[in-house]
Amino acid sequence: MNSSMDCNELVELVTAYLDGSLDSETRARFDVHLVECDGCENYLQQFRATVDTVGKIDQESIDPAFRDRLLNAFRDFR
Repeated sequence: MNSSMDCNELVELVTAYLDGSLDSETRARFDVHLVECDGCENYLQQFRATVDTVGKIDQESIDPAFRDRLLNAFRDFR
């Protein structure tokens, strides 16, 4: 069953895609969708840039109160 992927499914799978943890069939469906959808290609590039930027932030450089607010804001995200 090789059905096409929609934008919502791609968004749900983007972290698994970047981690390389998708099975080969799902990875292929993901790649086909990226070729066909400029919006999702842009989303993936923005997501990669965000992950790269956040990965460079030193935890000691973040104000603890701000860090707690961020964690609380995203705790129930999904």
